[in-house]
Amino acid sequence: MSDVLNALYQTIVARKENPPPNSYTAKLFAAGDIEIAKKVGEEAIEVIVASCKESDERLASESADLIYHLLVLLAARGVDWRAVEAELEKRKK
Repeated sequence: MSDVLNALYQTIVARKENPPPNSYTAKLFAAGDIEIAKKVGEEAIEVIVASCKESDERLASESADLIYHLLVLLAARGVDWRAVEAELEKRKK
């Protein structure tokens, strides 16, 4: 995992375990898995729209939002990012 993704995932997990007040991440965890999954879906649609109609900068921004929310969903479900990396590793063969 890149250093950026690793640091972000660790921050997300820390906020799950010790939710700080006024934390958007903690608010997502409090909403539950279904609401987090809905947010991942919304962000995926925004990536699609950005890829068809908007600038590269907007596409990068929406992609970052999607990845962040996906990491939150994985953490909510207790799925470590390394499991995703292992699956990707299997697919490169």
